[in-house]
Amino acid sequence: MGKRLENARNLYFDAIRDGKPAEAIKKYSGARYTQHSTPVRDGREGFIAFFDEFLARNPVREIEILRGFEDGQYVFLHVLQTLNNGEFRYVTADIFDTDADGKMIEHWDIIAEMTDDTLSGHSQIDGPTEPEDLDRTEANKTLVRRFLSEVLATGDYARAAEFISSERYIQHNPGIADGIAGFRAFVDSLDADGKSMRYEEVHKVVGCGSLVATLSKVDRGGTGLAVMDLFRVDAGKIVEHWDVIEEITPEETWVNSGKF
Repeated sequence: MGKRLENARNLYFDAIRDGKPAEAIKKYSGARYTQHSTPVRDGREGFIAFFDEFLARNPVREIEILRGFEDGQYVFLHVLQTLNNGEFRYVTADIFDTDADGKMIEHWDIIAEMTDDTLSGHSQIDGPTEPEDLDRTEANKTLVRRFLSEVLATGDYARAAEFISSERYIQHNPGIADGIAGFRAFVDSLDADGKSMRYEEVHKVVGCGSLVATLSKVDRGGTGLAVMDLFRVDAGKIVEHWDVIEEITPEETWVNSGKF
């Protein structure tokens, strides 16, 4: 495990699980800490203030880091938070930027409630956890970037089979069934309901071998969404997909520069 990934994991464990936000952010952040979780102010002081209140509301906290990898200066984490003995369960996807010492200097996250009701029968978090084919990182990032720009940004879903495996496509979005047919049924239903989905901006593409994560601004029928997708690629095709989605709240509710 690289230093950057270890520091990001420890920030979660020390600050949230163990309830020591002041000690953790001082230990694991760099000269600045720019925040894109919109209820959290920039800087160490903003982090401490938010989590002091969070800890008071949630005295029992379990943190499970499901997946994590480094891509140069960036770290990706996929996390399950279980609060107050199951009163709340949240799936979180995070991207951290780091400095030359591997300390956190910027943070993006998307958080969604865990649900047990899924069309595919898979949960939002199950599936392989470790990246494979480490020599394929850049090729896999290029494939995913093209899928987002040439299919999801344009709505040219007829081309989906160029990027998604027709033999197996495992889906972890609760509202989408497995297979390329499940993907097409989902986007067709959005179109029929007047809620067509378009990826407007792709802000980050980070990867390690078979796993590629992206952070995007998405329009769904006029509603702005912040979406972090995680794809698993095998033999040049996307074979598995997880995502975490938040509706972008009005700017007047933010206490920092926003989700991106």
